[in-house]
Amino acid sequence: MKKNAILIGLGLLIVLVFVGNAARFYQLGFVEQLSSILYDYRLRLTMPRTLDQRIVILDIDEKSLKEEGRWPWGRDKLGLLMDKLFDRHGAAVVGFDVVFAEKDESSGLKVLQKLAKEQLRDNAGFQSTLAQIRPQLEYDKLFASKIQNRNVVLGYYLTDRKNHNVSGMLPVPTFPAGSFKGRPIAFTLWGGYGANLPELQQAAASAGHFNPLVDADGEVRRVPMLVEYNGAYYESLSLAMVRTLLGNTKLLPGFAEDKDNGYAGLEWLELETAGGKLKIPVDADVATFVPYRGEQGSFQYISISDVLHDRVAPDQLKGKIVLVGTTAPGLLDMRATPVAEVYPGVEVHANVIAGILDQNLKEKPAYMLGAEAIWLLLVGIGLSFVLPLLSPIKAILASVFAFSVTLGMSVAIWHYGNVLMPVANSLVMIALLFALDMSYGYFFESRTKRQITHLFGKYVPTELVDEFTKHPEQVVSMEGESREMTILFSDVRGFTTISEGLDPKELSQLMNEFLTPLSRVVSRHQGKVDKYMGDCIMAFWGAPSPLPDHARQAILAGIEMQATLKALQPHFKERGWPEIHVGVGINSGRVSVGNMGSEVRVAYTVMGDEVNLASRLEGITKQYGVGIVVGENTRNAAPDFVYRELDHVRVKGKEKPVAIYEPVGLISEVGKELHDEIKLFHEVRRLYRKQDWDQAELQLMNLQRLSPDTALYRIYAERVAYFRKNPPGADWDGVYTFQIK
Repeated sequence: MKKNAILIGLGLLIVLVFVGNAARFYQLGFVEQLSSILYDYRLRLTMPRTLDQRIVILDIDEKSLKEEGRWPWGRDKLGLLMDKLFDRHGAAVVGFDVVFAEKDESSGLKVLQKLAKEQLRDNAGFQSTLAQIRPQLEYDKLFASKIQNRNVVLGYYLTDRKNHNVSGMLPVPTFPAGSFKGRPIAFTLWGGYGANLPELQQAAASAGHFNPLVDADGEVRRVPMLVEYNGAYYESLSLAMVRTLLGNTKLLPGFAEDKDNGYAGLEWLELETAGGKLKIPVDADVATFVPYRGEQGSFQYISISDVLHDRVAPDQLKGKIVLVGTTAPGLLDMRATPVAEVYPGVEVHANVIAGILDQNLKEKPAYMLGAEAIWLLLVGIGLSFVLPLLSPIKAILASVFAFSVTLGMSVAIWHYGNVLMPVANSLVMIALLFALDMSYGYFFESRTKRQITHLFGKYVPTELVDEFTKHPEQVVSMEGESREMTILFSDVRGFTTISEGLDPKELSQLMNEFLTPLSRVVSRHQGKVDKYMGDCIMAFWGAPSPLPDHARQAILAGIEMQATLKALQPHFKERGWPEIHVGVGINSGRVSVGNMGSEVRVAYTVMGDEVNLASRLEGITKQYGVGIVVGENTRNAAPDFVYRELDHVRVKGKEKPVAIYEPVGLISEVGKELHDEIKLFHEVRRLYRKQDWDQAELQLMNLQRLSPDTALYRIYAERVAYFRKNPPGADWDGVYTFQIK
C-alpha cells in the first residue's frame, strides 16, 4: 500500500474531480460532450424504427410550393384546407408548426376599398358589389371562421430578446403568473414572441410554442413542456395538441416532495383523462427528452397539395392527429438531431406527441444526481485501490469489466425503465484511472518511439516523424532513392508589392492566414509540405510511403488551394488587406528523394530536373492568366481530369520543349459548354501551329465572345497579331521560349 500511495492518492483525486462535476459544482465541457454522444448512442440503439399511423404530417413540400405557389399562401386556401381535413377526412386535431403573424392582404380587398373611397366613390354599382363580396375577400376572418369550434392548435415562437419581435397575440397562459411562487424551478425564460393574429388566436382551440432546446453541440434533444414569459407559463405545441385531442384536459404539475430536505422540484406533468392519467416527466429545465422513433419518415408524410386537390382517400386521415409543417429547404425549418444532421422540425413535435400518448418518455429524476455520485464513489474508490495491485492484463480486465457494467446498466435502465442514467463521468473516470495506473508502462514501451522522434524531429517534417513513429521499419528507406513522384510549387503573385504596403506584424499575420489553410489542403490530399520559402510552398507526393495516385492528389490539392484562397478574400478585405492570388505549378516524374544536406544539417527533400520544372511552371502561370499549370507527365498520370492545352514551351534552363496544361476539373464535373469551349481552343492551337493566322484569329474572337474574362484568349490574340506582322518562318515549331524563370 505504501509503495502505491502516490498512485492511490492521484486516483482518489480523480474520483473527487468527477464527483464534483456530477454534483454540478462545476462543469467539464468534454464530459458534457461525451454525455451527449452516449445519449445519442442509447437513443439510436433502442429506437423502434416503426411507422406511427396515428400522426400524419401535412407537408408544405417542394411539390406543394410548385402547385400552390410560394409560401405564405392565401388564408382562403388554408380555410379550404380546414374544411377538407375536418368535413371530408374527419381529422381528430390539427396543429400548425407555422405562425400567422401578419395580415393576409392577398385578396386585393385593400385596393378595392381604396377605389371605393376615391375614383369609384360615386359608382353605386361598384359600391354595392363590393359590399356583397367583401366577406369573401376578408381572408383572415374567413380563416378564423374555419378554425373556430374545431380542434385546431396554432403555433408560435418565443425569443430571448427582451420585448423583441413582440407581435400577435399569445394564448391564455397554461398556468398564470405566481402559480409556482416559492418553488426553485428553472423554467426557460423568454423576453419576446412572435404569435398569431388576435382574431385567429381567439378562434383557435389552443396554441403552443414550437421552440426546442438546442444543446451546446447544436442538436435538438429536448423540448420544454412549459416556458415562462412575463411571469406566466405557456405550454409547447405538442402538449397543447395532446390536451386538445383529449378534450382540453386539465394539466397538473407533479412535485417530488421531500419534507426532510425541503426539496420541492417539478418532476412531471399530468394529464387527467377518462382512462387514467398521462404522465409527462420533465427535467430541471421543465423539458422532456424527444423520444425519436427513427430517422425522418417515422410518420406518414402527405403533400398538402394532395389534400387540397382531393388526391387523398377520406379514410386516410380519419381520426388522425395532423401536423402542418414543412420540409422545403427554403422555409428553414430543418434541425440537427441525434438521428440526423438535417431533420424536419415538425417531426420533432410528432415524436413528442407520440411519446406522450405511448407513455415512453425518458425521465431524468432528481435522485439520479445522488445515484451517480454514489456510483462514482463505489467504482472510483474500488479501482483506485485495486488497479495498482494487479498485473497489466488483470488491470485491463478489471477496467473493462467496470466500464462494461456501467455502460450496460445505463442501457438496461434506459430501455426497460425509461430512466436516463448519466454515465459519462463514470466512463471517463474509469478510463483515466486505468491510464494513470498504466502510464509507467506506456513510458517505457514508448521509449523507442521517443528516440526516433528525437532523431528525426530536427530535420524531418512533422508529418514524416508521425509516420515513422507509427512505422519505425521505414527509417531505413530514408536514404536517397529514385522514385516517381509529383511536386507542387505555389507562390503569391506580386508579393513584394503586397509586403511593401504592410508593417512587419501585419505581414506576419497575413502569411499565417493563407499559409496555414493552404498547408492543410496539402495534408488533406496526402501530400507533404517540404518547405516554406517566404510566401512560396513546396510540397511533394509519393514519399516516404508510395502513393499510386500521387499526380491526381496533387492536382486536387492545387484546385482546392485556389478555392480555399478565394474563400479567404472576404476575410482579407475585412482586415484591410489586399487580395491574394497564387500560381500553382505541378510536375511529375522520376526524382531523387531522401536525406539531403551536410554533417551539420540534413533535410528530407526531393531534387531533380522534374522538381525544377515544377518551379518553372509555377512561375509562368501568370504569363497565361491561369491559376494552375501542370506538365505533360502529370497530365498523363491523371487522365480523369479535363485539361486545356496551354502551349509548348522552353522554360529557362531547359532546351527540350514541354507541353503545359491547365487542369479545369474532373471529367465528371465539367459541363458540356466548357468542354466545347476547350475543344474550340484546341482547334485554335492547331491553326496557330499551322500559322493560319486568319482562321486562328476568327476562332479566338468566338472564344472571347464566349468568355470575355479569360486572359488566355487575349494573350493568343496578341501573339497572332504579332506573328501576322512578323512571320516566324517555315521552320517554326510553335514552341514559345521563356527567358525568365
